[in-house]
Amino acid sequence: MPLHFRAWTRAMEEFGGTFPEELFYAWGGKPTDVIVGQLNAKFGLSLDVDKTVRRKEDCYLAMVQEVTPVQAVLDYAKSIYGTAPMAIASGGHHELVDATLAALGITELFDVVVCVEDYVRGKPAPDPFLEAARRLGVPAHDCVVFEDSPTGIEAAKAAGMAHVFVPRI
Repeated sequence: MPLHFRAWTRAMEEFGGTFPEELFYAWGGKPTDVIVGQLNAKFGLSLDVDKTVRRKEDCYLAMVQEVTPVQAVLDYAKSIYGTAPMAIASGGHHELVDATLAALGITELFDVVVCVEDYVRGKPAPDPFLEAARRLGVPAHDCVVFEDSPTGIEAAKAAGMAHVFVPRI
């Protein structure tokens, strides 16, 4: 998330706006195009959704090699690798999520990667998590979600999944 915040900051500066850090984390997990719409509404902006999304994502991809994991979550994922199916359920696009997993060298840990292209309603709706469970072949009530945003926790609850809040450090 810190790298996504830096990318948003760069993109918003180029378009003459800002994205306060507290608000960024509160909206974490939402699809990027939804965030642009919410920024427009909240700050009276008229950002072009497609151009803003593309610029933010280009900024992120330019920095993706700087990404760092949440070490405790990564250690846990590695410890259960091969004993339980694991998925990523993201509000981001496959291009960014796949690049992030590759930069961290952990693509192989996950059986399924679900991104914004794979569902209709993003977090806080349960759709990303329910789609990940469906693809894994695991009932929702048997899933545990590790989530770093209030939006994601709300989605996990709506999906009927246990959840662990991962605070930002």
